[in-house]
Amino acid sequence: MALPRRFEVGLTADGFGADGNSIFGDLALERLDAAGIAWRILPEMVDRVTPEAIRGLDAVLAFAHLKADRALALASPQLGLIARFGAGYDGIDLDGLAREGVAVTNTPIAVRRPMAMVAITYILALAHQLMPNHRAVVLGDWTAARGSHRGLGLSGRVLGVIGYGGIGQDVANLGKGLGLSVVASEPSASACRRAEANGVPVLPLSQLAAQADFVVVCASLTDETRHLIDGPFIDKMKASAFLINIARGEVVDSTALRQAVMSRRIAGAGLDVFDPEPPAPGEPLLTSDQVLWSPHCLAWTDDFTEAVSASVIGAIVDAANGRRPAHVLNPSVFETGWRLESRMSSQSSELPTVG
Repeated sequence: MALPRRFEVGLTADGFGADGNSIFGDLALERLDAAGIAWRILPEMVDRVTPEAIRGLDAVLAFAHLKADRALALASPQLGLIARFGAGYDGIDLDGLAREGVAVTNTPIAVRRPMAMVAITYILALAHQLMPNHRAVVLGDWTAARGSHRGLGLSGRVLGVIGYGGIGQDVANLGKGLGLSVVASEPSASACRRAEANGVPVLPLSQLAAQADFVVVCASLTDETRHLIDGPFIDKMKASAFLINIARGEVVDSTALRQAVMSRRIAGAGLDVFDPEPPAPGEPLLTSDQVLWSPHCLAWTDDFTEAVSASVIGAIVDAANGRRPAHVLNPSVFETGWRLESRMSSQSSELPTVG
């Protein structure tokens, strides 16, 4: 009797440095070994997952936001799972992949608190004028600059959260703990009900822009949210307000933001993401004391890596055992016929689980 074929997963190369080590820290990949799952680091892919790179694989653990669509599934008949290391899934054709039997998962719970803390970090740093005060010391302006960059107290200020999903909800809760009044803008009816149940008023975008002292962008990138934060929105913001983007760069119109900051139309910005990434070397906002930057990685703490890795590896182990993993983004795949459910169910007894 032939032995069951070993389940194999490919890890996208963008999760690893030139030395072969993970850029996130210890991913505990030995959990894949313990589950009897073979794995390998894939060749570098520029902007999309390619059939050539993943030939023969049952699953892909995707670190970056590489595109994957129905054509990939048609050209890769063995592929049954794309597991995202993180929450975002822009660029992935969920419906097209579901039609061909490929499930897509993400790790929404694991990223929630680390991402919310990014927003709070920016709020505190911007409110206390950390960048200009830091630069004053570095430039030797200790005495002259003292008192020149006074901060903004948070008590009673308004935090506007755009996108009241898991991360947005956590940002709101943490903001309340700092004494901020919180309002939100959210198109989803279920998220609106959740916000209102938590005592967070849901406002139209224009009203949120006019009221908020800190605008935190948490919205997923879709066709509807691309450049959601545009010139007209920013024009409605207070001159003393700050814009913080922890979602996707494309949700904010970079040209409008640049013009607003450089003309001091708004007080400043905190940017973990930008359009494009990385910003061009001549980007004027790079030299502005009004803007704090991080290279789309401020959430990468040790607890982030531990929680996200456990979640994504758990999804892969479940799939390898023919079990439906948690956090499936395209659940219609189970109606059309998930490839791994039929392929692996006969082998599930041969594969160990990870406790």
